Amino acid sequence: MRIFKKLIRDNMPDIMAKKGTPIHTRVLEDDGKFIAALENKLLEEVQELRNKENPALVQIAYMEEILEALTKVYGISVEDITAERKRKKEERGGFEKRLFLEDEQ
Repeated sequence: MRIFKKLIRDNMPDIMAKKGTPIHTRVLEDDGKFIAALENKLLEEVQELRNKENPALVQIAYMEEILEALTKVYGISVEDITAERKRKKEERGGFEKRLFLEDEQ
């Protein structure tokens, strides 16, 4: 028996059962625990992106889905995110110049 202790997609119990591998799950009712699980999942997906385990499109789409779940649980609207992103970009710029900080003098 392998122990995972991680957030999974909604259809995974059915998918695994059809493969002959039933799994044990529980629902994270507590928002704090759900948020922590989402954050851990996001870190897992970032690491997979860095390790080139899947195509970038797959990993980025998955991360976007996790971020969408985080916005819902925090009660943040897409409009709020867009406004904050624009505000931050106007204030500090974007990443178009690909600037990398080496040190400060």
